[in-house]
Amino acid sequence: MKWLKGRGAVVTGGGRGIGAAVAEALAAAGASVVVTARTATEIEAVADGLRAHGRTAHAVTCDVTDPDSVAAMAVHAQELVGSVDILVNNAGVARSAPFLKVTLQQWEEVHRVNATGTLLVTQAFLPAMLERGWGRIVNVASVASFIGARYITAYAASKHALLGMTRCLADELGGTGVTVNSVCPGYVDTPMTDENIERIAKKTGKDAEEIRSGLEEMQPGGRLITPREVAHAVMTFMPEEAAALQGSELVVRGGGSAAP
Repeated sequence: MKWLKGRGAVVTGGGRGIGAAVAEALAAAGASVVVTARTATEIEAVADGLRAHGRTAHAVTCDVTDPDSVAAMAVHAQELVGSVDILVNNAGVARSAPFLKVTLQQWEEVHRVNATGTLLVTQAFLPAMLERGWGRIVNVASVASFIGARYITAYAASKHALLGMTRCLADELGGTGVTVNSVCPGYVDTPMTDENIERIAKKTGKDAEEIRSGLEEMQPGGRLITPREVAHAVMTFMPEEAAALQGSELVVRGGGSAAP
């Protein structure tokens, strides 16, 4: 069913992993989707794949940490799909280090992408949503938005910031027809997770498969979450019937609860 037909959507970090899966789900529901990220070849491959299946999709490069790049992307996206009614803020990075080895550069990089990038992109599209009286914003946060763990100080702090931003904006948006919510997955089987595993392996000398197995054992379901499972959670917030979901956090981790 094309229940999102006529809706325009933007997915940041859309070139792979969760972003690509979200773009696929939105396009399958009939939305005209703009996938955006810094790497042109990745987002073009995603858009080409969607068009090959009869979907409407476009690729627009953007660095979410650069205000000028965000502004240009927003203009181009609206030219391509008309109104942008749906925004999924998925662009993110993850870095790990013991607390005393967290550098200022690492701290600022993670926060620029995970928190500031979401602020900039949301500010670019929110005014038009408010003017139309309809919009869906979903921020891809993390179980690390609720809890801490060893070696992820910068990442967890940025995701706590993202969750706080979502809650504050939700309070402002009540009654406007625009909703903002967050999806909070555990470890997801994505290229970003693979890259983090490789970094840990290089630093510690441990086998990458051993590290992956350790991550899987840490998850309540004994496995990593799939990108499509996260995309399914994102789609929960899209229907007209989801208008009362405002400032909600949907945890996707295969069992248990991450909330305090």
